[in-house]
Amino acid sequence: MHTTTQTDDKSISADLFSIKVSQRRSIAMLTGSLLLSAVSTSVNAGNFISSTEYLPYQLPSNIQETCDKRDNCPEIEVKYLKSSQNWTDEIANARIDNMVVNSQMTESAPIKGKSSKKEVTAALDSFVSSQFQDMPDDVSWGYNLMIAPIYLGHVDDFELFEISSYVYTGGAHGMPYSEYLVFDPSTKKQVTLDDMLISGKKPRFEALAYDAYKTWVKTVAEDVSSYEKNWPFTLSDNVTLTDTGVSIRYQHYSIGPYAYGMPILNIPYNKLDKVIKPHFIPK
Repeated sequence: MHTTTQTDDKSISADLFSIKVSQRRSIAMLTGSLLLSAVSTSVNAGNFISSTEYLPYQLPSNIQETCDKRDNCPEIEVKYLKSSQNWTDEIANARIDNMVVNSQMTESAPIKGKSSKKEVTAALDSFVSSQFQDMPDDVSWGYNLMIAPIYLGHVDDFELFEISSYVYTGGAHGMPYSEYLVFDPSTKKQVTLDDMLISGKKPRFEALAYDAYKTWVKTVAEDVSSYEKNWPFTLSDNVTLTDTGVSIRYQHYSIGPYAYGMPILNIPYNKLDKVIKPHFIPK
């Protein structure tokens, strides 16, 4: 995978979203800085330029007043893609809007359709308001909702992104989420796993993914069969291309406990000949 260097955005990753709640900052201060500096540092890979811009969301006045008094304002940080290709922005940002409106993401229940800006604002207002409906008055922490697109680089002509989010509504930890996006400039469309696969080859791909799962399990457990009884293999369609093969991303709790993070299974291209279409294998 050919990657490029960012200054502002390079530190954003799935791990970043697992921030300590004690490091939150006032949303009033946040939105002020967002409006002053809307666009982050650019990335250039070939002719593709990628940056991000913040959603200038402000807390409702009654919420702002309440949380200022308690010093536990909810933190909202939503970034949108702003690139040299409008069609990629439209696809990625529609997905980000979906994730705001449906902040409890699950891999088994993908969100489809478009959400309006009015729906996005209403969802954020509902999210921040729920903090003061759910929490006792003396609690000092605040809710967190963070979403951002991350440019991963490109393999041949395919442009690769990841959308990462983090939602915290109390408890021992928040819930990160990560989703890959693969864009094909020749068709101006998002590429899915089904698009990559040769017709009839999904069972073979699943078998290769299962082999990769067993290899990964050996890094976290002594016995694969015992581990699989508690955390059985499932095939995820959350995939991206790399220089060496296809990577499959899993969410927390999909194939392992929370402490194991969001596993990535890797299938090398030399095993994918006649499984994925030839133009998805780097030249």
